[in-house]
Amino acid sequence: MKFTDKDSTQIREIGLTPEAVTGQIDMIKKGVSYTNLVKAATVGDGILRLSEETQNRYVSVFEDHRNRLSMVKFVPASGAATRMFKFLFQFLKTFDPERDTINAYINKHKHSGLAIFFAGLEKLPFFEDVVHRLHEIFSDFNAFSYDKKRLEFIKTMLDENRLNYSSFPKGLLPFHRYKQHVATAFEEHLFEAALYAMSNKTAHLHFTISPDHNKIFDDEFKYIEEDVEKQTKTKFSVSFSNQKKFTDTITLTLDNALYREPDGKLLFRASGHGALLENLNALDYDIIFIKNIDNVTVSKHHEELAWYKKVLGGVLIEIQGKAFDFLKAIDQGDVNEESAERILEFLKDTFNLDIGDALSGLPLKDKIAFLKNRLDRPIRVGGIVKNEKEPGGGPFWVQDNNGNRSLQIVEFAQINLKDDTQNTIVKNATHFNPTDFVCGIKNYKGEVFNLKDFVDEEAYFVTVKSRFDTDIKVLERPGLWNGGMAHWNSVFVEVPIITFNPVKTVNDLLKAPHQHL
Repeated sequence: MKFTDKDSTQIREIGLTPEAVTGQIDMIKKGVSYTNLVKAATVGDGILRLSEETQNRYVSVFEDHRNRLSMVKFVPASGAATRMFKFLFQFLKTFDPERDTINAYINKHKHSGLAIFFAGLEKLPFFEDVVHRLHEIFSDFNAFSYDKKRLEFIKTMLDENRLNYSSFPKGLLPFHRYKQHVATAFEEHLFEAALYAMSNKTAHLHFTISPDHNKIFDDEFKYIEEDVEKQTKTKFSVSFSNQKKFTDTITLTLDNALYREPDGKLLFRASGHGALLENLNALDYDIIFIKNIDNVTVSKHHEELAWYKKVLGGVLIEIQGKAFDFLKAIDQGDVNEESAERILEFLKDTFNLDIGDALSGLPLKDKIAFLKNRLDRPIRVGGIVKNEKEPGGGPFWVQDNNGNRSLQIVEFAQINLKDDTQNTIVKNATHFNPTDFVCGIKNYKGEVFNLKDFVDEEAYFVTVKSRFDTDIKVLERPGLWNGGMAHWNSVFVEVPIITFNPVKTVNDLLKAPHQHL
């Protein structure tokens, strides 16, 4: 596929090369390489279930080490809140007050989500703000009919000339209502971080955000900083970064031609959360906590959430310490056949390494080289929750084309659900990935790994989107916590469902973990 001179200039302006874009085109044409699931990970077979006594021990390990380690909470927060209100936009588009009442509309369309929304209206964190704005717009608002009040409520939430909530970054949307104020998800992350991502009285947080939102996030932090620091007795160091332009990917038409905008330019799109590996790779901390922007709760649950974060942190610190001791011994030439066997057992027992008899009969030096390669990697400890039929992926045993088995987080988009065997494995899965990780990204010498060395480049996604009424094929990079971390050493620990409280639709804000009163 040939590029014009203008194409080549455009490609180089975003930090790519024509050769790199040609590689992207080949990947889109090839399509998704489905992951071959062997079985779902379960408790005792890839997932740890820790007793209360063991949890206490790991929390003690974490507390003993926290002030000797640098820590940061990494929060992907790039998205706008638009999808939270999708069903309300659809309602505004299709509801005709001249022909239907709202109740008739709900019954006709069997729209349980809309019924839940209206039933819980007064519990929404922004209810009072919307009503206040309604009274500013309509002096006779109290005289409106039941249906008109609710119709104007939704319009006031979403209209770009009113509150325009759908254009907010999700992290700055009103999330939780307290007696004295309404908190955003961004604010809740600060309060959480003070409990577990704080070292030497300072909590470091890093948010990945859209370039358009740089100023409003910065302004919000300045607005709440003093109050949150006073309440938590913690100093906050908050930084932001944007998705790198050179991680954007090309788009094609459905017949694999280059898609062009009306002005003739190529269309490049942000390539999914896998692109955030570049942002993660720029950090230099001993421990990195990863949690999505919308996975927060009201304050009464913070201590419980922090407990399980400390558990995961303690697991990481302990196993990383053992791995580091083995690596030091290897580098000092202090490994014999007996200690090599101990290292192998550690890899099998801790990281679920499955190599069969691959080391059988090898000379000691070759065994040691293999063991070092398998040990000297970033480590992630993932909190895994029982399957509540949420959308998304989970922990599975997978097998690659060479017959090697490993334990991975796999997204549903990577699975051929039309295959009966694969579909049955998914249906019988017991646990789910809530994107709750504690990561170690340094080697035993304190040097930061290049995380790009541990990506499964074949674990990319190809999806179909719409652009100006034209269907286009879009390439997404390997997901941050699946393909992006495919060659990390991984440990999965069962944690309770209270640790997973995402807000995918506005109705999720009505659930108990998001209600203070």
